[in-house]
Amino acid sequence: MKLVKKLTFAFVATLAVSTLTACSLYTGIPGRDGKEKVEEVTHKKPNELNIGVSISTTNNPYFVSMNNAIKSMAKEKNTKLTVSDAQNDSATQLNNVQNFISQNVDAILINPVDSDAIVPAIKAANNTHIPVIAMDRGSNGGTVLTTVASDNVAAGKMAAQAVEKLVGKNVKVLELSGTPGASATIDRGKGFNSEAKTLGLNILSSQSANFDRTTGLNTTQNMLQSHKDVQAIFAQNDEMALGAAKAVQATGQKIAIFGIDGESETHDAIKAGTMTATIAQQPAKIGEMALQATYDYYQGKKIAHMINSPIYLVDKDNVDQHQW
Repeated sequence: MKLVKKLTFAFVATLAVSTLTACSLYTGIPGRDGKEKVEEVTHKKPNELNIGVSISTTNNPYFVSMNNAIKSMAKEKNTKLTVSDAQNDSATQLNNVQNFISQNVDAILINPVDSDAIVPAIKAANNTHIPVIAMDRGSNGGTVLTTVASDNVAAGKMAAQAVEKLVGKNVKVLELSGTPGASATIDRGKGFNSEAKTLGLNILSSQSANFDRTTGLNTTQNMLQSHKDVQAIFAQNDEMALGAAKAVQATGQKIAIFGIDGESETHDAIKAGTMTATIAQQPAKIGEMALQATYDYYQGKKIAHMINSPIYLVDKDNVDQHQW
């Protein structure tokens, strides 16, 4: 934590100096150009834009799908694109954004590792008038043009409803939560736990597995030793759910497993009966909608502060639908 704070301080200090010398070639965020109130944006076509994209990790099929969709759409529109992989490290992501700002990109698309740690980066982009679009996860500070994401609170609620529907009432549940501090972790947990309480589900324990499959496997193994009477496991993403499924298979127990994301391997697991259901998101759609919002912005169109991507319950009855 101390290292991240030091790097964050160095990042902000460097940007404070660079901001004094930076020369914006376009209006940027309306109303944020110095002390003047600016209502118009310099119009640019997609093939005139240079965009930086910071992905939290490319070691997850969900974000690979998002990344590929952005690249494909940018290629079709002849948009210059620079993509960086934060490798699930907040300090790395801050440095990536610093590079984008130094390059004076036209916009930055960010999928935050941590919704708190990303704030200095977004504020730095604000200071240099570079519009920022958050993808899948929000930011707890700074100004973003829009956040493009699934309704994660709704996804959590839908997962709790699926547990009751497919397993039963008063079910004993273990919860695998995601990366601490990520908005998706907070919102999915909030939705699931509030709905579980309403429905009468019994959450025996909740532990972080960092949205990671191997960590999900190991954490589930430990949790099962203390809770042998569990009937269902809810994981806040499919990677953790697939890890949990492997842990359950090793014990020979019959435990219903639920995830969120809808990656292709999860569909296969539902067909095979090793997973019960998932709340399918559309990561490719999120990437496309984020890039389209950037295009719309530079055409002077009004951008909604929040753009929601659809979610769907996928179980054995519709397992061939809602594929990425």
